[in-house]
Amino acid sequence: MSPKPGAAPTSRRARRRMTGKERREQLLDIGRSLFAERGFEATSVEEIAHKAGVSKPVVYEHFGGKEGLYAVVVDREMRQLLDMVTGALTGGHPRELLEQAAFALLDYIEQYTDGFRILVRDSPVTQSTGTFASLISDIATQVEDILGREFKMRGFDPKLSPLYAQALVGMVALTGQWWLNVRKPKKAEVAAHLVNLAWHGLHGMEQKPRLIGHRKS
Repeated sequence: MSPKPGAAPTSRRARRRMTGKERREQLLDIGRSLFAERGFEATSVEEIAHKAGVSKPVVYEHFGGKEGLYAVVVDREMRQLLDMVTGALTGGHPRELLEQAAFALLDYIEQYTDGFRILVRDSPVTQSTGTFASLISDIATQVEDILGREFKMRGFDPKLSPLYAQALVGMVALTGQWWLNVRKPKKAEVAAHLVNLAWHGLHGMEQKPRLIGHRKS
């Protein structure tokens, strides 16, 4: 059947219009990718809008500007990482808990590479949360109680557990930042060496560190 005179060809018909929720998610995905690749300062509202196929006012309508979009992206990544760390700490021997924490961060880096790149970049001046330091602090809070209980059992001062939690998480996070680019050695080997240093200290380190938990990769 021939198309009616004046009717637009099927291929030119307008695509289904996105809902507000769908458009918001699209802008978040685009912003996340650009922030990871270029950083906050080098990313513009114009580019975000262009990639989304919308005008600049649409971005402002959803997020109030680039800062608002960035804040939502960072908040999501922070919650994702904290959820992964919290979910990984399932108990067992204290050394295995260290392994679980190390694996959780390395898993996040491997699965959410763009998110981690955003978190370890310098935040804009207007951003009071979501910095690398606050990320380390938030994760350290998750393991602080575990260390405190272990310190108490071993006769150490549990008041020092926050210091050690910050030190341990900071060590893993900074190593993860380095591993993000080199990806060598393999994840399990990185986790084993991190726990080796944390558990034994420089004086008592094993020559060939091993993992004692059920995870081997």
